[in-house]
Amino acid sequence: MSVSAQTSAPVAAFELKAAGFTLPVIRLLGLDMDAVAEQLGAKVEQAPDFFRNTPVVIDLTGLTETAGEVQFPQLVGLLRGYGMIPFGVRGGTQAQHSAAEAMELAILGDALMRRAASAARPGQDSGQPQRSETEARPTPTSGFTLITRPVRSGQRVYAPGDLSVVAAVSAGAELMADGNIHVYGALRGRALAGMKGDTDARIFCQNLEAELVSVAGHYRVSENIPKELKGVPVQIFLDQKILRIEKI
Repeated sequence: MSVSAQTSAPVAAFELKAAGFTLPVIRLLGLDMDAVAEQLGAKVEQAPDFFRNTPVVIDLTGLTETAGEVQFPQLVGLLRGYGMIPFGVRGGTQAQHSAAEAMELAILGDALMRRAASAARPGQDSGQPQRSETEARPTPTSGFTLITRPVRSGQRVYAPGDLSVVAAVSAGAELMADGNIHVYGALRGRALAGMKGDTDARIFCQNLEAELVSVAGHYRVSENIPKELKGVPVQIFLDQKILRIEKI
């Protein structure tokens, strides 16, 4: 028997994929790190679980070209102190990019942001959240994504348009959609509609028990949801930048 016949191909140890996924973005509007720390601390205090172990991108497009030096060591330390994982930067000047690279941050364009999540979370081998064999898998149809199985704790589902779930969403699960979210069952996890800033997006559910709900970045945690709105069908929407929850 020849040597080539005895030698089998090695078993693949990993797989690289390019997949769409949206990362949270922190858009800097100034360079005062004390102000950033104070305001970010207030946000995190309202919903600590929402930010814990979350990869984030630092967006510098809100700064002018003459804004000056970004204190990346202080900023990265601040974000990590609040449990977030700074992954990279978007926008900014060449000098700011050099400073970011010194902190081992990636320099991202819009296209790269959509497939960056795999490197941000250790142990993942693709740009999408890991799924078990029993997890509900998105079934894209015309204009929306359909989930037909329960979304379990620790699972994340993202839809580039509207998202419909015809099953229960467990505590610790997360739904994200650029458009509306419909849950035809109990919503006990987190639901974030209007991920790209669509203020007309809404969340509809048959049984509200959510840990957190958000529309276009405006959110409310379970502790701030009135008891009379829990366990009943509701719609959640923005009204003059105020998040409203109403019975259906």
